[in-house]
Amino acid sequence: MNSGWRGRWIGWRNHWLSSPRFQRFAARFPLTRPIARRRARTLFDLVAGFTYSQILAACIETGLLEMLAEGPQDTATIAARIDLPLAGAERLLRGATALGLVERLGDGWALGGDGAALRGNRGIAEMVAHHRLLYADLADPVALLRRGGGGGALSGLWHYAEDSGRGDAASVADYSALMAASQPMVAAQAIDAYSFHRHRRLLDVGGGEGAFLQAVGERVPALALGLFDLPAVGDRARVRFDSAGLSTRTQIYGGDFLRNPLPPGYDIISLIRVLHDHDDASAMALLRQINRALSPGGTLFLAEPMAETRGAEPAGDAYFGFYLLAMGSGRPRSAKEIAAMLRAAGFSHIRHRRTAMPITTCVITAKSKCPNKLTI
Repeated sequence: MNSGWRGRWIGWRNHWLSSPRFQRFAARFPLTRPIARRRARTLFDLVAGFTYSQILAACIETGLLEMLAEGPQDTATIAARIDLPLAGAERLLRGATALGLVERLGDGWALGGDGAALRGNRGIAEMVAHHRLLYADLADPVALLRRGGGGGALSGLWHYAEDSGRGDAASVADYSALMAASQPMVAAQAIDAYSFHRHRRLLDVGGGEGAFLQAVGERVPALALGLFDLPAVGDRARVRFDSAGLSTRTQIYGGDFLRNPLPPGYDIISLIRVLHDHDDASAMALLRQINRALSPGGTLFLAEPMAETRGAEPAGDAYFGFYLLAMGSGRPRSAKEIAAMLRAAGFSHIRHRRTAMPITTCVITAKSKCPNKLTI
């Protein structure tokens, strides 16, 4: 492979960065010392990341953050309330303080800034709580890579989707609830990135319990709503829409979007964190299904975390890359890869829209069956 000047530069850089002598020099020299310290911190965080995650998991499982949200507490009170020995509670509090989740206040402890931010997003807490399944699958990452993913604890959450697309109330409950709980952090970003007021009828495909559809419906009162998902999932969505007062303007369709045709007559169809859950063949089949179902000139609205997103690279190929491998289906795709798939499925006018927090979600829109097949 002819790597050219960049390959030579990388080789020269790596030669010096791996040199103990250069590392000692960089740590002592005033101009390079800050860089050396940042690099050392980054490397240490890579090594210690699992420990950090488990401290966070302990904070959520014990209810520590919720308790400190009530106000500052002393160590003895905290230990009694979270059912830990005094030494164990103090160890957890000190670790959480080092991570910014908790902070010292005199002789006691208060909720930290990052802990307060986490409480404001229930979806993160739900994801952390179910990460024990992911961590079990990642206990032997090389074995997971060799078998090609799936077959572990995490894939059990999603097995109902493979059961001829049927599923029952019990089998869909856990995964549907998890997706619904984590949906608000995606929905707010997605809705802010696009004006749904220009449309009349929105169909959310693979919409789960309807959290995204509810958010859009509340933002755009004149929009007619439709949800397409497995019948048992749709039953859970119906309860949500009834409670939110949206049932009279919402139509729920039960089916498997890879086996059953989508209902026609909608001028916008949304895919929220659905495409990356599926392997390429299934993802292409779904996009073609949507292209056929959309009204002429209708819009596909696609929102999910994407690979190679500037400033959010670890969320794509690192976190979701291995999460979806453990799940046993799908992969994170870059905006360019998705755009290429959309063109192959017959879409045009493909546009990557900015979101305020691309680490949470990115948005792409595309037009179906337009006279001009120009991509902009």
